[in-house]
This record gives sequence, structure tokens and C-alpha cells, in this order.
Amino acid sequence: MASNHESLVDFLSISTPMIESPTKPNKTTELHHVAGKKRVIIEHISPAVEGGLYPAKRVVGEKVEVEADVFSDGHDVVKAVLLYKFASDKHMKQIPMEFAGNDHWKASFIPDKKGFYEYTVLGYVDHFITWRDGLKKKFEANQNVSVELLIGAEMLENTAQHAQGEDAHLLREWARKLREDHEHSMASGVTLALEKEVSRVMYDNYDRSNATTYPNVYKVEVERKKALYSTWYELFPRSTSPEPGRHGTFRDTIRLLPHIKEMGFDVLYLPPIHPIGRTFRKGLNNALTANPGDPGSPWAIGSEEGGHKAIHRELGTLKDFQDLIWIAGEQGIEIAMDIAYQCSPDHPYVKEHPQWFKWRPDGTVQYAENPPKKYQDILPINFETEDWENLWKELKSVLDYWVEKGIRIFRVDNPHTKAFGFWEWAIGEVRKNEPDVIFLAEAFTRPRIMERLAKIGFNQSYTYFTWRNNPWELKQYMLELTKSPMRDYYRPNFWPNTPDILPPVLTHGGEAAYIMRLVLAATLSSNYGLYGPVYEYNINTPYPGKEENLDSEKYEIKHWDWDKETRTKEILIMINQIRKENPALHNTWNLHFADVENPQMIVYGKNDEASGNIILVAVNMDPYHTQGSWVRLPLKELGIDSYRSYVAYDMLSKSRYTWYGEWNYIELNPYQIPAHVFRIEQ
Repeated sequence: MASNHESLVDFLSISTPMIESPTKPNKTTELHHVAGKKRVIIEHISPAVEGGLYPAKRVVGEKVEVEADVFSDGHDVVKAVLLYKFASDKHMKQIPMEFAGNDHWKASFIPDKKGFYEYTVLGYVDHFITWRDGLKKKFEANQNVSVELLIGAEMLENTAQHAQGEDAHLLREWARKLREDHEHSMASGVTLALEKEVSRVMYDNYDRSNATTYPNVYKVEVERKKALYSTWYELFPRSTSPEPGRHGTFRDTIRLLPHIKEMGFDVLYLPPIHPIGRTFRKGLNNALTANPGDPGSPWAIGSEEGGHKAIHRELGTLKDFQDLIWIAGEQGIEIAMDIAYQCSPDHPYVKEHPQWFKWRPDGTVQYAENPPKKYQDILPINFETEDWENLWKELKSVLDYWVEKGIRIFRVDNPHTKAFGFWEWAIGEVRKNEPDVIFLAEAFTRPRIMERLAKIGFNQSYTYFTWRNNPWELKQYMLELTKSPMRDYYRPNFWPNTPDILPPVLTHGGEAAYIMRLVLAATLSSNYGLYGPVYEYNINTPYPGKEENLDSEKYEIKHWDWDKETRTKEILIMINQIRKENPALHNTWNLHFADVENPQMIVYGKNDEASGNIILVAVNMDPYHTQGSWVRLPLKELGIDSYRSYVAYDMLSKSRYTWYGEWNYIELNPYQIPAHVFRIEQ
């Protein structure tokens, strides 16, 4: 039978796990000597994605605000300290946490380089401040505090023993004065004890041997700024030819780069550029049978010419593609490449690795299905294959190949239909060597699945924005994205349309709806994109019974007049310029909603603390009728002085309005313009 001493150590090791430092394991010797004296409890540290299983996400220069509940028994004063460091550094830095009420504490740090940071929280009973506060209360109650001054002198002397330099000298000098004042001038001693400099030196040198350090160390992955702020444009390179009837090429796409730059986009996303299969090739409008000359869907990847590491020969050569990457980069545009892990029946994988696919009893390979829909031109990969290790290595080698060719952004098609474990491993391995690589998850599926993809490594995510079409539901969705724990791992990328999606509001709302949805996407989220030139040309004829364009570009080559001017395009250029010039729009999380009396309107603001930039957006979400409303603005949250007048400068109409106070009236005619984008000038 164990002794009482051994039982106590065992109990302490289970009930109060303590560690010497955040990077060292628990020690029984420390438990025996120290754990029983540790009184502070630390709970509910955030951010903590899945309890710390996954890192939180930030970009360089973006604040990491850490919160925790820190408390102790009794009424002694408790202090909390944020400990953090870059992963490879040896020592933790310390930041005092601020008390936010109800045992809750906050502190923040700003990461200045890419990589992983680690953080945890330390808490301790501050006996000096407890003594100081009690001394003040007793003195103000006219009690004799001579003994209390001796207690304080003793604390100062004990602290001086492990302090160094000037601090040690000051502590001894202050202790001497307290010992003198306890007999001659208690008021002078109290005054000395309450000086801020005394508290500061005591904090810097306080003995924290009885402090509690939370046993878990959390991580935050810090990425380049484009992970948080980017402006995407999607086009099909095969539709870029200036000549009708000719297949577009990468060289044609290069010709369009100045046009894309002029519109204000910094990411050009291309659908798959690989050879397209011929077996069961889809015809126009998704017809099951293709006619001669039909190009097929780019997502039916693979032919005798090659697979995911090959280029469709009518687009050009590998050198042409790398020239596109380089020339785009010279103009401030990154090429985003589509990764679609699926194969046409003609893909080399089907013959070389039949074990990577599912085979039916009649000897045919299982194609993709979403009954009653059939996708005979696409074969899904079987992630339950016994040969999964070789499969994973090969699929990751596709990423490695294109990274080596210069790609740093991947838009991943339907990642939710592939194994989570694969993505966590592959993304982690790629970013281990190339931390600038960004992965956008194109997943319109159930919430928990979309969230899991973000947790395991995807840097940006598609969202339900496309289907949030009234002010109330859009506001609720934004609060979920920005004010819930999702904020720490899920970076939304708003798309008002895609080649697959033509929402009803665009079908029926006309130009006003296109402008309205553009403004919402570009100002609510710091990452947004659209599929063009379908969007700026307001092409909105739906396929009967579907939320999709008739004559979809997915199945045919288009000839576009890229010089065509429209009002939507004009506003698009203005909006992207506004985004570029206003730092408040480079962030998704700084969102504050106004109270609006009219349920057809939505009003919100964003502010950038560093620059003082303040943006206020008002949108009429009724594309058919003029709507007006009294609006109560969140002045305090936006940093607007409520006691002075201020100017709301509409950067779209170039109009100025002088406002005073929190209540103001806004009216918008959608046929003129459905939105204001104000810059607040104080």
C-alpha cells in the first residue's frame, strides 16, 4: 500500500498538473515541492482551435488577442501573464494581461514574421498588490498600519534578493524607508507604497515560484498577408482568343493581364489547364453526348496526352504557362491554379493504378454520381484503397510539381469529397517547405465539413454568402463568421457567382442586383472573387430549373468582347480601387453593424486602428424599389467622436454629407446606385 506522501503526489499529478516551463514535461519532484502551494486556476484559454489540436490563423502584422479565465481561492489579488514566442525561439516573452471583469483576462501580441508562434498563460497570487490595497484601505479607515509597513518592507527585501542592478538597489532603499516610516510617518510610508514605480519594479522582479503555468501550449500559424486580403478573378483561358472560333491560349491570357490589373484584381484563377478526356465527353449545356468539336469540361482531367502534370496542348506549352505566371507577377497578379483530384476514363492513372478506383461487378469503373445526376466523364478517386499510401504520395507530388513551376495559390475543387487525413498531411507537408502557398477550399457542403477543412489547413474557404439574400440572414451569417470561434480558423472568401452558380437574385434583379452583391462581397469580406466576364456583363439567363447559366462556359468555348463597357464593370473598378486604398477593408474581423429601422437595408462599418481609416457601407438589398431608413451608427466601435460633426464621403458618387451624432437618415434608389461606400472624415 502506498504511503500518504506518495498518494498526495499522485493526487496532485492528476488534479493539478503543473510544469516548470511551457516546453518541459511535468516532474514528480516539482509536484512534491511546489504543486501544493499553487493556488491559481487557469481555464478557457482562447484562441484554442479544437482545444489546441489545430493552430489558430493570423497573418503577419495581425493582432493575436489571447483571453483566459484566471482566478484563485480567497480574496487575494491575482495577476495573469501572457507567455508567447516564435516556435524556434528559446525563451518566452511576457505581456501583463488586462483584467476584463468576472475573472476574465486579455492580452495581445502582433507577430512580425511568418511561421508558428506558441503561447500560454501564467497566473499568480500577487501578495504585494494584495498588501498594498489592504494598506490603503486600513489607512483611510484611520487604523494603525505600522505593522503593515513592516510587512511591506519584508516583501521588498525578499524580492531584492533575486533582483539585479538598479532594481535591487531601489527595492532595498524603499524597504529601508518603510522601516523608518513605520515609527515616524505612517502617511509617508503609505504614500511610498502606493507609488506606481514601486509596483512596477515589484512586478518585474516578483517571485513567481508558486505561479501556475497552464500545461498546454497553443499555436498560431502566421501567414503572408494575401491569406487575409485578396481580390480574385476567374476566367477560362480557352475563351481568351481575340478571334472567334479559335481556342484561346496562355499567350492570349497574357494579353489580357493589363485589363485584369486595370479592374483591380490581384489573383487570376484558371479552371483546370490539363488535357481533357474524350470518353463520355460532355457536350454543350452538359449534354451526355458531345458533338464533333465540343471541347468538353476542363474538370474531366486526363487523356493519352497526360494527366494532372500535363497541359492541354491547345492552351500552349509549359513554358507559355510559366511565362504567364512570371508576367502576371510583374503586374502584381498571382496565378491561382485549380486542383481537381478526379480523372476522366482516359487518365493514365486508370490504366496504371486501377486499384485507386472503384470497379463495378460488370467490370466498368465507377463514375461520379449525385443521383439523378450522372458524371460519366469523371471518375472519383477511391481514398479507401489498400494502396492509399502510394496514392497520397502521388497526389501530393502533383502539388509539388506545380509549386516548383511557380504556383503559390491553389483553388481546390470539391475538397470535401476527399479524405480529411490526406489534406491535413499534404497541405502541412507542402507548407512546411513553401509557407507562402495558399489553399482555397471550394466546398459548398455541410457546415461541420467546411469548418473541418479550414481547421486542417485550408487558408481560405468558400462560404454560404451566395445564398444569404436578405439583411437579417446576412447579418447573422457575418456575426457567425466574425464573432464566433470560427474567426480563429475560417477565413471566408465571398463569391457572388461561379461557373456553377447563378443565384436567383442575379437572375431576376438585373444590374442593381449585380452591383449590390458586388459591394457586399467586396466590403464584408477582405477576400472576395467573381467569375467573369459573365459577372461584369450581367449575363443572367438561367438553365431551366437550375441556378446555373444557360450555355455554360464549362462546356463550350466563348468569344468575349473584353473591351466592352458596362456600368457594373465601372463600379467594379471603383470598388476594387476603394478596397486597395482603404486599410479598413483589408480585414474581415473588424466588422460592426448599425441598427437599421428598415429591414430591406443593411449598414455596417469597419475601422483600421493603425491608420485611423473608417469605412461605412450602406446597401439597399431590394433591387427593385427605393428604400430609406433612419440608421443608428456604432460610433464608439468605429472610433468616431460622438460629440463632433463628421463628414461621410461617398467614394462611389463623390458626394459629401455632414453628420452629427449616431442617428442619421439614408436613402438609396437601386436604379441610380444601390449602395453608399463612405469614408468617414473627422
